[in-house]
Amino acid sequence: MAALYEGFTLCGLVPTQNASDSAIQGIELDGDSDHALVTDSTRSVTLYKVSDQKPLGSWTVKQGQLLTCPAVCNFQTKEYVVVSDNKVIRVWKDEDFNLDRAFKATVSADVWRVHSAPGGEPVVLFQRGAVRLLDSLLSAPQQPIEDVLSEEEVIRWSTNIVAEKQHFVLFTTEQKGEHFLYVQRLNPNTLQKYRLEREDSRSAPLSFSASLRDKHINLLYLYPNGCVYQSVVAARGYVGPEGVQALPRSLRLRLPVGEGELGAASAVALDEAHVAVVGMPHPSARTGKDFLCIWNTNFQTLQAGKEMAGRIHGQVGIRIWSYIFFASNFNQMTLYLYLALKIHFTPIYINDHSFISPQVWCYLGKLFVPHGKALSVIPYECQKSSLASALGKLRHAGIAVSKSSVAVPSWNTLLHGNQPQGPAKIVATRKSKLSRKSQSVQALTVDQVLKLIKTGPVDEVQREVEALVSRGDAQDLQLSVGQLACHLVARSQAETTFYTPGALAQLVRTQCLCHSVCPDLLLLALEHKDYFLCQLCLQLFPDIPEVVTCACLKTFISVPDGDVEMVSLEPDSVSFMEGLVVAGARGGQQNGFSPPLFEEDSCDAHHQPKPTQHQDKKNPTLQLEACPVGLHKAVLLNEVLQTPYSDNLLLPHLKDLNTQQVILFLQYLQFVYLKYSQDVYTQTPGLRSPTVTQVIDWVCLLLDAHFTVLVMAPDAKGLLSNLNSFVKSQVKLFSELGKIEGSLQGLHKMKLSKDISQYSIEVIELF
Repeated sequence: MAALYEGFTLCGLVPTQNASDSAIQGIELDGDSDHALVTDSTRSVTLYKVSDQKPLGSWTVKQGQLLTCPAVCNFQTKEYVVVSDNKVIRVWKDEDFNLDRAFKATVSADVWRVHSAPGGEPVVLFQRGAVRLLDSLLSAPQQPIEDVLSEEEVIRWSTNIVAEKQHFVLFTTEQKGEHFLYVQRLNPNTLQKYRLEREDSRSAPLSFSASLRDKHINLLYLYPNGCVYQSVVAARGYVGPEGVQALPRSLRLRLPVGEGELGAASAVALDEAHVAVVGMPHPSARTGKDFLCIWNTNFQTLQAGKEMAGRIHGQVGIRIWSYIFFASNFNQMTLYLYLALKIHFTPIYINDHSFISPQVWCYLGKLFVPHGKALSVIPYECQKSSLASALGKLRHAGIAVSKSSVAVPSWNTLLHGNQPQGPAKIVATRKSKLSRKSQSVQALTVDQVLKLIKTGPVDEVQREVEALVSRGDAQDLQLSVGQLACHLVARSQAETTFYTPGALAQLVRTQCLCHSVCPDLLLLALEHKDYFLCQLCLQLFPDIPEVVTCACLKTFISVPDGDVEMVSLEPDSVSFMEGLVVAGARGGQQNGFSPPLFEEDSCDAHHQPKPTQHQDKKNPTLQLEACPVGLHKAVLLNEVLQTPYSDNLLLPHLKDLNTQQVILFLQYLQFVYLKYSQDVYTQTPGLRSPTVTQVIDWVCLLLDAHFTVLVMAPDAKGLLSNLNSFVKSQVKLFSELGKIEGSLQGLHKMKLSKDISQYSIEVIELF
């Protein structure tokens, strides 16, 4: 599950010579998570407070000078570092007003980037691949800088990562259509070079993104054909052999690009299951519009999308137009253009019009995207992914949707259309709206309620959770419900005296939960004998594992009828069972054919019980007995029957049931089957009830899991005999229907007589 919230403008953008070029070189965070350091494409660095969208300071170099890489923050000294004119490193503090009066040092080689990260010293990456720590470089600025890259090999992208006090500098290069990844470890210094696999189209990657997860560096890169690949490099313990190594990759996402290829797009990893993509069209929107989208890589589904007004800027053309602007004549402009393409450019070829790579930065739950005439900050949130949420089966209740957002299609919608909400949909009445208005001043936020759950009393926690869910002003109910449920379950497991059945039931009723989001919820309900909550979970969770389904079945079949009859259950399911028990008490034919208890040609006729006095001796039928379980227990068993499952996964867990439990469950299934077979019983539309197919499937599963035990058990002999007789009767019925199938088909081909009056007798001969 993922969501894009309503964004805001951090600052305006200065128009550039080319509308596709970005007015921003880079965005970095300083020591405060709410401060962003923005470097424009020419001469200025500005520090913004993100929450207030206010500039805290601005620094500019002289006219004629250029900033050639984004400014960064030295987290150790609380200073800022930037490079001008490729070789001049400038260092200053907040209180400095003029960059010309700040510390400057000219180095002996052109600088590609200065990288900095919390917990590490800033590092300088030179255009020819050499890496130096900032302090050691500034102590001897004119020290010789070696060439790491081979001829005609140029850097396309770079970043740095700090992992367990180990500093890494990663950069990708291109040489004659080949692409490589360099991993530079610092202290001790080691360098590894990897070759990226080529695409069949020999196209270059459009963007790169790197992240650290589980002590491994994950490199994510996007190609013009829409394929997003991931490569993994160990962050510790292993240093490969010298030379170029092949870098394995795995396909994480295939974006729908249509018949052509992506002209320009960027992808950045948000977590292990979500990727943000900017610069590609939305699958359900018109072409020519740029979108910011979040995709789920586990299930290949679009989770959120937001249209970006204006064109999304790219980072490639920044230095082209800067150099052209300062060229004095045509020949000099041509030379600068060649140098810019050769040294500074991100993908790919000068004869390819798709070399502009859109920009997107991701910091602390916010996406920074320059587009149109503004730099927008768009908050996002990603939760643990589940198949139900990825397919759109979890309904978005109470989510505020921005006007620029586009509805995200789901497989469920594409297959079944927009279906109405279920009976659990919460409808706010006029009275509740008035009460909410009077209580809005004292309403708690999601974070405050989560904090209250940790230590608050049961009554207060339950009251505040229910109030939060029932309010219509929650920003994103689908995301907050999962957090609330997990916190409530965690405390209930830690404290035996803490349990909030009402709050948990209301969270489940929102239909924003599934088992994979809160896997301990259903087991907790079983532990507390909260059968109403169990019923809600079985009804609304589409992803319950088979082992949990069997745990519910074992609990329901074993609980005494008296313990369940006093429990309040869902009314529709209770009404169905009441109608099922009453129907058939009047007796009746079964599918138009009365199955005999024994047949003359049956080899086991002598094993069958003799018909009673109440049975028709000429055509004896199966005795319709009373329901073997109580009404409410039957309701719970029906919920188990309707739970989705896989035969192969469910069968091993069914073997955990003992013989008495299996016999009782089979007796109930036989009861339901016989009731369904009666002409006098007609299911009421709209009532939740198991189908005939589901009943038959469960009978087969139970017999497969316990056939040997049932054959040896004396208590099961009569049950198995009745089931066998009923199956044989159904086989005979279908056999008789098969005999007249041809005649029935012939009726459709016959021509109706035109001289039929209001009353007539017509003789039809069937051959």
